[in-house]
Amino acid sequence: MSHILSRTRCPADLQQLTGNELKQLAAEIRDVLIRTTAKNGGHLAPNLGVVELTLALHLVFSTPLDKIVWDVGHQSYVHKLLTGRQDNFSSLRSYRGMAGFPKRAESIHDAFGTGHSSTSISAATGLAFARDLKKEPGAVVAVIGDGAMTGGMAFEALNYAGQAETDLIVVLNDNEMSIANNVGGLATYLTRMRTDPRYFRGKEDIEELVKRTPIGPQVLKVLERLKDGLKQLVVPGMLFEELGFTYLGPIDGHNLPELRQVFTNARRIKGPVLVHVLTKKGKGYQPAEENPDVFHGVGAFDIPTGKPLPKNGAPAYTKVFSDALIELAGRDDRIIGITAAMPDGTGMTPFSQAFPGRFFDVGIAEQHAVTMAAALALQGFRPVVAIYSTFLQRAYDQVLHDVCLQKAPVVFAIDRAGLVGEDGETHQGLFDFSFLRHIPGIVLMAPKDENELRHMLCTALNHPGPIALRYPRGAGLGVTLDPVLQELPIGKAEYLRQGRDLAILAIGNMVQPALTAAEKLAENGVQAAVVNVRFVKPLDEELILDLAAKTGRLITVEENMLAGGFGGAVLELLSGHTVNCQVKRLGIPDIFVPHGATGILRDVYGLTADHIAQAAGELLTEGKAPNKWGRKGKGPLAAVKIVFRGDAG
Repeated sequence: MSHILSRTRCPADLQQLTGNELKQLAAEIRDVLIRTTAKNGGHLAPNLGVVELTLALHLVFSTPLDKIVWDVGHQSYVHKLLTGRQDNFSSLRSYRGMAGFPKRAESIHDAFGTGHSSTSISAATGLAFARDLKKEPGAVVAVIGDGAMTGGMAFEALNYAGQAETDLIVVLNDNEMSIANNVGGLATYLTRMRTDPRYFRGKEDIEELVKRTPIGPQVLKVLERLKDGLKQLVVPGMLFEELGFTYLGPIDGHNLPELRQVFTNARRIKGPVLVHVLTKKGKGYQPAEENPDVFHGVGAFDIPTGKPLPKNGAPAYTKVFSDALIELAGRDDRIIGITAAMPDGTGMTPFSQAFPGRFFDVGIAEQHAVTMAAALALQGFRPVVAIYSTFLQRAYDQVLHDVCLQKAPVVFAIDRAGLVGEDGETHQGLFDFSFLRHIPGIVLMAPKDENELRHMLCTALNHPGPIALRYPRGAGLGVTLDPVLQELPIGKAEYLRQGRDLAILAIGNMVQPALTAAEKLAENGVQAAVVNVRFVKPLDEELILDLAAKTGRLITVEENMLAGGFGGAVLELLSGHTVNCQVKRLGIPDIFVPHGATGILRDVYGLTADHIAQAAGELLTEGKAPNKWGRKGKGPLAAVKIVFRGDAG
């Protein structure tokens, strides 16, 4: 058997292939997808489901002249294989390798960078307007899943684009799922379209009936109203027609000749067009077909069985959070669980099974989730909103206005905070300290380990106002869990190690590296105090000011942006007091962090024990010769250094 994929170096090469060769190419692509994600991890099921759809798009449309925008972009692997990136595909999601999402810097065939849901139609509308204004040729296509279509931004874009009178094609990839099962009225509506055979002839038959009827002006008006009424009854696609789109479908998303013909027809239609395509998530790999939610995003796995490869035996932070929430909810029937289409990822599935009447999955609608939680809290309930850090960004206004302004006791369980690794820039949870810390009235905390996570959740559910708890992705430290949950004093840090030479103030998962760094420093005669800060807001001001006065040297360590983060809070505190203190902040500089294993990224950005020890050495030898921990004053370790000398505010 020849390897068709190796001969397909660009989309134009597809035009030379026969129908049988295209079928073989589809099989080869699926094989590459399975083998690569089994090693590197990634979004397998979504990509297996769009193989024929992607082939059809590149057979009909010619990128980069024509532009394709992939909503979220997790299903763009096939597109990457067909657009000159197959030689580098084995580096998928690896540090300095191929990104797992569309990236303009990676290829001219990636028309718009994506990573979050429901943005494609807005972006495609903008691209279409730019084409029109510049009087350039080319089609613009947005590919959006039925799960992403539940996001509010998608509806905003549909509402506007349908009346914009510009040529635009929206491909609705309907596989009955987002990450988990879809929820809401649109999901029900699309199900009806999938299963209603009347649709396929309804629209054409009614229009043909009107055309054949002998009519005068008045009869025409009556028949037009009759036609519209009948279409509403028998043509479910009228939702999109009423918004101004020409609706085509539903189409079998794995029938390549049919897809090719429909896309060819859609290209000829003037104005906005919506093509409704039905696909099967995970198609071609039985474990993914049977468990598409599990294989939506996977780590390394065994191909014959589909089972994940063994990992660190310590429980994941998400699992510890889930168990603690169920334990607390068993004692308090006011506790409500809320998530936005991520019940498995946030650990909410066990809660939903234990307390089905107190669990709400609102779909891809973070803004709605937060405001609904605010209303529940103001009516006496204790809602816990479990959302990834990167997705909570989408509900910033609701956190500020609907929760904090009204002092609603909502608990934000911020999962995947800090570096998340292989999903890259759009998914790194590096901004939550910064965008939450300045909001009046909110408490912001992070645990040093999974045991402290349990106590912080207990603390949060007993706090009378808004409070956020952020914790990292992946396994904990494997510490022993206390049998009894207890409240922690709000705003009080934990003094872990005494030291006279300098103090390391660490937050969250940076506490353990800070302790290890202190041990390394002690071997060289340096006594470093270590503090588990626990609370970014409110800070333990008394302890921090005392250490600043006694040691004269502080290092802050956080897995967050330096701009507006925990270290910035310490600087703000010191600026208001008379203190002679040198401060060095360790964190993420003013960049978007690329994809790569978290261990590699922490080393690159100076967030390991060795780097913390190096930073301490630099602080101690300021103005002197370089120390044993490396060169002085270079790289992220020397990001900020401020001396306060009596500048009382």
